[in-house]
Amino acid sequence: MVNISSSLGQLKFISNENARKKLEDVDGLTEERVDEVVEGFLEDVKENSIEVKGWPINFSAYLVSKAALNAYTRVLAKKNPNIAINSVGPGYTQTDLNDKTGVFTIAEAAKGPVMLALMPEGGPSGLFFDQTEVSTF
Repeated sequence: MVNISSSLGQLKFISNENARKKLEDVDGLTEERVDEVVEGFLEDVKENSIEVKGWPINFSAYLVSKAALNAYTRVLAKKNPNIAINSVGPGYTQTDLNDKTGVFTIAEAAKGPVMLALMPEGGPSGLFFDQTEVSTF
């Protein structure tokens, strides 16, 4: 299973210390913990307090959603050890969404997801890939 994510979902971009601690706790990471982080972010958005609460200011929803997806990937991989489950950031891709301003063509950006989808049985699981290279969460 391959989750399409983004390198902007790496925890180094999550400035809310409580959220970062919950998401980087590999042993204690659960679906409930991921939900707590997302619900906390949504509550702070509703209260218009993301800056005060230490969330990223620019692209905050995108960054938090991708960090949550990456964390959820780890949870799924732990719960399903017989299935390779990874996240991959394809890079800033030339799509209609960004008026084709991306750095990578669609074919270039597809290399990582395709590589992971075609990985032989017993391959790595619970990891984040930046294109075709293992990266940090």
